[in-house]
Order: sequence, then C-alpha cells, then structure tokens
Amino acid sequence: MTPGTRVLLDAHNCYPYDGRYADRLARALSTGTPLAIEQDLAWYRDPATGLARSIVTHGEPYTGAEPSMREHFFERIRPIVEAALRADRRDDWPIVTLNLDFKTLEPEHLQAVWHLLGEYESWLSTAERPAADGDIRPIRVAPVLVLTGDHDQQQAVFYDRVPVGGTLRLFGAIPRAVKGAPPVRPVRTNYRRWSNNPWSVVEPEGQPKAGAWTGEDAARLVSAVRAAHDAGLWIRFYTLNGHDPADAAGGWSASYNFGSVAAARERWRAAIEAGVDFVAVDQYEEFAQELRTR
Repeated sequence: MTPGTRVLLDAHNCYPYDGRYADRLARALSTGTPLAIEQDLAWYRDPATGLARSIVTHGEPYTGAEPSMREHFFERIRPIVEAALRADRRDDWPIVTLNLDFKTLEPEHLQAVWHLLGEYESWLSTAERPAADGDIRPIRVAPVLVLTGDHDQQQAVFYDRVPVGGTLRLFGAIPRAVKGAPPVRPVRTNYRRWSNNPWSVVEPEGQPKAGAWTGEDAARLVSAVRAAHDAGLWIRFYTLNGHDPADAAGGWSASYNFGSVAAARERWRAAIEAGVDFVAVDQYEEFAQELRTR
C-alpha cells in the first residue's frame, strides 16, 4: 500500500462501448493481480420510465443497454476477491485498484455510487473520518482499493458528509495542475491520497507529437514521481499507447498514441524504472509482459 513500492498496469477504459470491447475486463484480469482497472461512469435517466441509474460508459449517446458497475465490475471480480479473503495473504493487498472516472457529477449520481460501495465495504480498503482535516488516518488494507477524481463535488459526498468516526470507502486525487500555471505542490490529506496526471506533464507536446525520448523528459518524469512519493501519494499517468494510426480496431484514442509499440515501450520502461504506481495503457497484455520482464 505504500506509494512507490510497486508499479501496476492500469487498464484504461476497461469496459464495453459502442457495442464492442466486451472482453476488456476479462483481458485485464487475465494479466494477473495486483492491477488497477479504470471504469468511466455517467448518470443515465431512462426517457421511458424516468428512472435514473449509474452506468459504465464511454460517453454519449447512451443506449440504456450499458451495464452497471455492480454487474460489470464488482460481481465479475467476486471470485478473485473472495479467494483473496480466504487466503488472507495481505502482503499483496490491494489486489485490485478501482479507478473511477466520473463523466457526470450529479449529486444523486455520486450518492448512488457511495451506496453501491457500501454494499461491498467488506472488500474495500478504508480509513476513518477524523474530526480534523489535517489528521491523516491509516488505511485499513483490504483486497480492493477505490480511487476517484479531484472534483470538489466528489469530496463533498465522499468525505465531507461522512460523519466523524465514519468510514471512508474511496479516496480522491489532489488537484491537477492547470496548463500554463506553476506546478501544484502535492499535498496529501486524509481524503486526497493520489496524483492523477496526463502524460503531457512529462512530454508537454503530447503523445502524437512526441519525438525521441530525451534526458529532459526522463528528468521531468522522475521529478514528478519523487514529489508525489515524498508527499505520501500514489501517482498515475495516462495514457501510454503505441499502435499504427491506421489501426482503429482497438478503439484507442488517437490523442494517446505515440505511433508505434516501440515508442510506447520506451515510455513504459521509463515509467517502470521511475516507480510510477499506476501506468494507464490500453495495450494491457503488452504492458503486463513488459512489467514482468523488468
């Protein structure tokens, strides 16, 4: 659980969308644990019934056929989590880190997810809500760790409204740096426990325009990782892909593409060597193999 002690595959966009990619969660889990898995969530209101629910989705337009996080994620990992609880080998806990990317922030959406996490609380890594915000309580480690974004609306539901002495079920990110502004000094709080960063923090030109990997790039990466770890924060970078731009079969975003597996692999190796806690990629199997060989 200590930041900087392990590097994990972070399975980016690990859910079906556009009627495709239904195998992504199975593919990610097949690489083995521990690992991190990203789920994107939106609040969907059925136009026929008026009923609303949280769905796992890449974005609009919604069809109403999108799965819930309960069915797509939690019940799919149940056998893995229950086996981990029976074995009680806590050295590798959490075995699954769930990264929640909220696409919509309606209060009722956040509250619905809070209640869903309550149904699985016995699986979750948790911490106590203290009276003083500066009082950072230890995390009680369990098989699943849930992380979420940096929005203040999320803190209001997931932390501020939790009564003193109550249980935190998930942990937020520190505020992101604003482009063109001075870097944000990473500060851990009892709620904000990680740093979530676009790769442009390292290569400002972005993935598609990135040239050769340089010593300056490596220095920016190491500096960002060291600052996060010195503050007691986990750090994530997204998203490091490399594929032929003509190949759209994987559903991968052009904005995250270095243009070749070789170019992406060079960044994967740098991230692993720097100790990035969560490396977000769409090429799950290739990154997992690189991680094993390193």
